[in-house]
Amino acid sequence: MNQNPTKHTKVLIIGSGPAGYTAAVYAARAMLNPVLVHGMEPGGQLTTTTDVENYPGFAEVIQGPWLMDQMKDQAKAVGTEMIEDHISSVNLKSKPFEAVGESGQKFTADSIIISTGAQARWLNIKSEQEYRGFGVSACATCDGFFFKEKTVAVVGGGNAAVEEAMFLTKFASKVKLIHRRNELRAEKMLQKKLMENKKIEIIWDSVIEEVIGDKDPKNVTGIKIKNVKSNKIEDLKIDGLFIAIGHDPATQLFKDHLEMDKEGYLITKSDSTETNVPGVFAAGDVKDKIFRQAVTAAGMGCMAALEAEKHLSHK
Repeated sequence: MNQNPTKHTKVLIIGSGPAGYTAAVYAARAMLNPVLVHGMEPGGQLTTTTDVENYPGFAEVIQGPWLMDQMKDQAKAVGTEMIEDHISSVNLKSKPFEAVGESGQKFTADSIIISTGAQARWLNIKSEQEYRGFGVSACATCDGFFFKEKTVAVVGGGNAAVEEAMFLTKFASKVKLIHRRNELRAEKMLQKKLMENKKIEIIWDSVIEEVIGDKDPKNVTGIKIKNVKSNKIEDLKIDGLFIAIGHDPATQLFKDHLEMDKEGYLITKSDSTETNVPGVFAAGDVKDKIFRQAVTAAGMGCMAALEAEKHLSHK
């Protein structure tokens, strides 16, 4: 058990990644001496993204983990205290807010910025994880560009899957949408557009059994799919596989404390990062299921810090 006395801060930032680090930079520069609590592998989803070509300010390709290290060092340099711990409970009912880490460390805070992010759902088959970043992706906006004039497959049946399939037709010569049922969950308008697109072929009632590829250089060459009705296994030749079966925001901790939508994303006021509890802000993928980009997360981190500063100055 940790015997450290309670640690008080004006701004407690929970979670790292572009949103948390940017919030920390702005809060530190506003002389708020923020404390940022991060897990064992700080940096969020970008730490699993190798080539980043769409973050503003870098003409050359940069590496996701490097970008996160830079943001972390920047936040530290301007005066953020970084603590490795995992917040296991919060109390947002009374002021100051309270948070307790798994280490036993207790934090009190005048304001909280939540930037715990989200994780893409994976099919969780061994071969999929093996080729992650080598032809298997969970983000068409990020990686579609690498598949010019190639054949790709998208797995899923909701809005995200249909949108990703349509987006990929800008680059790929052929897109195969694989869905385990015989109808899509996506909105009717989207479905109509999808059906009209000559580049897209829908493969119904099918699941992916295995991702096939070369070892050296490592890249995807195909997939084995199984028809759930006939159990027939078929090999498809593809160059890339996009998993679009949803994301899970890391919001368990806030279940009975903050308003969230049915998928668990935190709800904030319009044009703001403020949650339904004044003084508690949410930034990045923990509240954003539309854009999900490093640059939009960083933008929200900045907003959250400025809003926290304003909130504290009015107290």
